[in-house]
Amino acid sequence: MKQPVFTYALSVLSAAILLAAAMMPLEARAQTTDDKIFAKVLFDQLEYVPEPAGQPIGMEAIGWVGGDVNRLWLRAEGEQSTLRREGETEIEALYGRLITPYFDFVAGARVDRAWEEAGKTRGHFAVGLQGVAPYRFEVEPTLYVSDAGNVSAEFTAAYGFQFTQRLILEPELETRIALQDVPEWGIGTGVNNLNLGLRLRYEFHRKFAPYIGYDQNWRFGETADFAGGDTSDGALVFGVRVWR
Repeated sequence: MKQPVFTYALSVLSAAILLAAAMMPLEARAQTTDDKIFAKVLFDQLEYVPEPAGQPIGMEAIGWVGGDVNRLWLRAEGEQSTLRREGETEIEALYGRLITPYFDFVAGARVDRAWEEAGKTRGHFAVGLQGVAPYRFEVEPTLYVSDAGNVSAEFTAAYGFQFTQRLILEPELETRIALQDVPEWGIGTGVNNLNLGLRLRYEFHRKFAPYIGYDQNWRFGETADFAGGDTSDGALVFGVRVWR
């Protein structure tokens, strides 16, 4: 039953890439070129969480290389316990194409890896958008189809309140949904979780900003059941934001 879903997802992904290539207006293409290659790496969150039992170090990073229209995007997030050998990470490699002045269409692959005991790995196809919505909200809606044919989606949004040139408060929202149960990864059908974060940073330099914040996560339905009935947790975080 899973193979038709997987084949259908491949067809949708291929069609979406071709559609994105044709969606960019001719006048926008005339104003942008890929004659020069640029690159950027941003560790948006590199933080220590002292409260949970594992006292993990968490990371969210994004980078790209390319021109104004076509880019290779790399996205990564994960955490590692500082007390024992356990953690997890998600790494994405995506082709991105500018389709409006504010949004890129992205498509590619994601690999999940968790290490504890024997460890486990799974792969996904990914397709979505990323960019700046009205009122300067940074958003990333993404659809995933795993190598087992499981379909899920993720939506993130963030906004920066600039109190001064250096002091910035950034709330962030993230939620995930799934169409199938994946018990070995702790994922249930429906809305899996809602995560709200709030981080206050001070930019000593535009490329270096320490911050303090709070992260709250709620789990729902079967996802909470797979977590042993633990429906929510929250913690203070301390970290730095760096880029080059």
